Amino acid sequence: MKVLLDTSFLLPTLGIDVSREVLECLKRLVEEEVELYYSKFSILESLWIAIRLAKDRNLDMERFNEGLRSIVNGGRYMRVEESSEVFNEALRLYMLGHKDMIDNILYATSSSLDFRLLTLDGELKEFIRGKGLKDIVLLPREVI
Repeated sequence: MKVLLDTSFLLPTLGIDVSREVLECLKRLVEEEVELYYSKFSILESLWIAIRLAKDRNLDMERFNEGLRSIVNGGRYMRVEESSEVFNEALRLYMLGHKDMIDNILYATSSSLDFRLLTLDGELKEFIRGKGLKDIVLLPREVI
């Protein structure tokens, strides 16, 4: 199985604390030898989180930088490439009522590549179901 990770699932590698649910889910995916993918848009979102934490001096910059190198160069995670169709679909999702553009891009990317999208966002899953769209959204409880 190929899984595109939402930003929350990259944060542990970046040294940012997450819930036990996220950690257990990642462990299970590794045990199952699932192919893990990330988007440059999740890296951007991670940077926004890092900025917030750095303002409060709650960010270990060295660990963050090491984690970033690991994600980008380590080989455990593979990067997806978004096509123009992905951005058009993300815009369509926005127009349908889902206002989180990063989630829209991740969903559209996963859908176009026939991947699953692992996220904590149950609201996204309900939106996708409610609109009759392809349900590729995977929540941690469906993995653990």
